[in-house]
Amino acid sequence: MIYYKINMKEGDKAIDFLLKDKDGKKYSLKDFNSDYLILYFYPKDSTSGCTIQAQEFTKDLGKFKKLNTTIIGISGGNNETKLKFYNKYNLKVLLLSDPDFSISNKYSIYGEKSFLGRKFMGIKRTTFILDKDRKIIKVYENVNPKKHSEEIIGFIKNL
Repeated sequence: MIYYKINMKEGDKAIDFLLKDKDGKKYSLKDFNSDYLILYFYPKDSTSGCTIQAQEFTKDLGKFKKLNTTIIGISGGNNETKLKFYNKYNLKVLLLSDPDFSISNKYSIYGEKSFLGRKFMGIKRTTFILDKDRKIIKVYENVNPKKHSEEIIGFIKNL
């Protein structure tokens, strides 16, 4: 896999967006009041690692709510791929479509990747934790989908 530099770093103001969910409803950063906002970028709906990550966040939603934290997953695809992903795995986290990868590009996490000798363009699995002022307070790269939710809960509890 080719790793590329993430230009967004801790202390930076998060880049706003206007993206749609599975029902076509549009969301931007100003739509959320929580103390913390988790923006997790994942490669593709219904793939194994992405499914595990979304299921772990869904399982831990109650813990995140107690910490006044909102979780938003962002990937390519459209509202139909998001709806199928939600329904197939009974997901409860908010997933938004970045169909042209414009937001992923702005966060500098979209680029060339390789797997089994094949090169392709895609999203690098990356998470940004934002504070109440929507400044980035933590960036996670190359996350483990199975353990990432608990990792974030531990980070927020220690703030």
